[in-house]
Amino acid sequence: MTDVRATPHIAERSGTFRIGGDLPVHRLGFGAMRVVGDGVWGPPRDRDEALAVLRRAVDLGITFIDTADSYGPQISEQLIREALYPYAEDLVIATKAGLARTGPSQWHKLGRPAYLKQQAELSLRNLGVERIDLFQLHRIDPEVPLADQLGALVELREQGKINHIGLSEVTVDELSAARAITPIASVQNQYAPSFRQSEDVLEQCEKDGIAFLPWAPVARGEMAAPESPLASIAAEHEVAPVQLALSWLLYRSPAMIPIPGTSRVTHLEENTAAASVRLSEAEVERISQFLGS
Repeated sequence: MTDVRATPHIAERSGTFRIGGDLPVHRLGFGAMRVVGDGVWGPPRDRDEALAVLRRAVDLGITFIDTADSYGPQISEQLIREALYPYAEDLVIATKAGLARTGPSQWHKLGRPAYLKQQAELSLRNLGVERIDLFQLHRIDPEVPLADQLGALVELREQGKINHIGLSEVTVDELSAARAITPIASVQNQYAPSFRQSEDVLEQCEKDGIAFLPWAPVARGEMAAPESPLASIAAEHEVAPVQLALSWLLYRSPAMIPIPGTSRVTHLEENTAAASVRLSEAEVERISQFLGS
């Protein structure tokens, strides 16, 4: 098993993808949802550990961090600034708006243009930046025309407040409709070795050079647990099941940028070591068939 302490910037081994064609990032990123409190609400139980996780992520060579205004709400963005500002030149921070929070584990689609613009301004302030690298529509609000929701983001881009626009939880048809309005740099859908309902979206993204950011990339922890369905295959490689799962994702598509999240430094280090796991095409197919059976 790879010792990350003896392998500085190990995330570099995951390869590179250029988001929007001009933002190079290492393909193993970090999702900053879990650095806040339970139910993605309120401050973390251990603030010092949360800050340590964010700093260690950068130490390990992670250059892409994904967050959202609704994580906390706002707390994840504030912790990122506290831990990492001034930011490394190669660090890309993506955030999202479009899901309002009213309590622990409560999510409400809210895509009114004025709200999206307001949340972007808050994110700029919370992160301490003049421009957000990647600003994603967290969900398409069915009560608001898509053109109006994306139009708000286009205005923000024209004002220089955001660089690229992304989407989250969309179908191929929704992606196509959005791209008829504005260029889309990324799609963030749920996807894991054992959860591949967005296969068609992934293939479209790969074809068109759009970053695909799988959320819950280890199936909400299922792939990382001791009873993981990958445990026996992982043992053959002498790696942890979570590392095998993340490695599979990296091999699945060059457009894939997994963003596993955690609130513990030890888990972060274990996840990031996946960048060093090497699989053959036959092994990738074996895992695919095993989990698809």
